[in-house]
Amino acid sequence: MFSIAATLFGLSVGYVIALQSRPRTPPAPTTVAQAAPAQGGTSTPVLADEQELAALREILGRDPNNLSAATALANRLYDAGRYADAIPYYQTAVRLAPSDPGLSTDLGTALWYSGRADDALRQYERSLAADPTHAQTLFNIGIVSLEGASDPARAVESWERLLTTYPAHPERARIEALMAQARDAMASRPPTR
Repeated sequence: MFSIAATLFGLSVGYVIALQSRPRTPPAPTTVAQAAPAQGGTSTPVLADEQELAALREILGRDPNNLSAATALANRLYDAGRYADAIPYYQTAVRLAPSDPGLSTDLGTALWYSGRADDALRQYERSLAADPTHAQTLFNIGIVSLEGASDPARAVESWERLLTTYPAHPERARIEALMAQARDAMASRPPTR
């Protein structure tokens, strides 16, 4: 009986770990002001299966270098809107796979949703060090630069780089609209002396 339960538990944990890391993206804004709040995402979080989370934590307790478990745990917490809880697991995953710009960007986005815009931007720069043309990173830098760092010029620069690298980007119209809003924000700033 115990062996059947252990096998079923192992299969369910194996299934969880086998799921691929999904890119973490600030939500699609309709206006820049709604782009992505400093704390918490705008999409409805999914409830986390606490047993699944416990199983993943147990795996990491036995094998702290298990990239799949760290990534799966971070993703489940992120999907549940528990961004601050996801950060240490993304940090583990990034430590284990430092050249994976997707994981690095996921960490940056969790930082952003935890109200840590400057940390998010620093993490995105690390993502670009791994892949200077990583589309999601370039997009996210634009959002966080504009909304979190009040730096519309940096936002425009990042989005221009994205569209130069990927001229047929499927979100081109949306990115161009965001760039126009960022340029408007730049134009409405009082002149510096």
